[in-house]
Amino acid sequence: MSAKQTALVIAPGRGTYAKAELGYLARHHGSRTNIIARFDAVRAGRGQPTLTELDSAERFSNSLHLRGDVAAPLIYAASYLDFLAIDRARFDIVAVTGNSMGWYSALACGGVVSGDDGFAIADAMGMNSQAHGPGGQIVVTVVDEEWREVSGLRDAVLGLCDRISARADHFAALSIDLGGMLVLAGNEAGMKALAAELPETPGRAPLPLAGHGPFHTELMHESSARAKAQLAAAMFAGPAVPLIDGRGQTWRRFASAPMGLWEYTFGHQILAAYDFTKAVQVAVKEYAPDRIILLGPGETLGGAIAQALIAIGWRGLSSKSDFVARQASDPLLISMGRAGQREIVI
Repeated sequence: MSAKQTALVIAPGRGTYAKAELGYLARHHGSRTNIIARFDAVRAGRGQPTLTELDSAERFSNSLHLRGDVAAPLIYAASYLDFLAIDRARFDIVAVTGNSMGWYSALACGGVVSGDDGFAIADAMGMNSQAHGPGGQIVVTVVDEEWREVSGLRDAVLGLCDRISARADHFAALSIDLGGMLVLAGNEAGMKALAAELPETPGRAPLPLAGHGPFHTELMHESSARAKAQLAAAMFAGPAVPLIDGRGQTWRRFASAPMGLWEYTFGHQILAAYDFTKAVQVAVKEYAPDRIILLGPGETLGGAIAQALIAIGWRGLSSKSDFVARQASDPLLISMGRAGQREIVI
């Protein structure tokens, strides 16, 4: 590769450090012991298990590794260190975005906060994300087997959320627009109503997310308040590269107020729906990257990215079959959590 290629970098969110990812930091970032040691010191100072201890555990524990105060710092560390491993002699990073808690990783990758401050934010928000009333999330598929949206299904699902929320003591709303999936959130009564009344969907049945709260909804006001009290605006600077947030808004170099980024991060980003689909679509339309690099851990976000691209026909993609064929010949999306693709970018 003689000339640099442009790249959009995407940071993943919760649920991406799973059983297969146990040992990810040791396998891929053994040479970054100085950074990991600093992260470990933060947690050890609070009496929490360190990343090294968690990553080197003998076995993966759902009750431990999927807990917010454990998953968030593990995912952040893996994503941020993956970002540092990208070969800058071959790739020019033109924009950065992330999904849900991946926004905290994107802040560090985009130069808004330092790597250490990014870890402090992710670590704190892993704990703060547990500050909410009873409720949860459920994932609903709205595309067919070729990843084309089923006509009317999205509107039917969101309309049901509105009707449920109109009932006394019920709440249900969109949490994350995730490519061909809608992540819905609500209180206990709202979640029970959703489970009983959701229309038939293609593929798998609606999937409740174990251990997840009503993220990206008004029910997270306590989490937002804690974040603003704990995490200083002085951490924030203007971005070094353009950042696309969960509204599809671009924060540009030399034109973005640090205080605005702080307010968005600990306000709207926590309390309102996160439109990952729009973030991806805006990024590729505006910056036309040669490649999309999905940071680890895991690679489960790849399908949602592809579905967002198919929805706008990016680079001629109109179906899952198109995407799979393109990936086999000349991959548009490179997942650093996938063996055989990681080597392309490091």
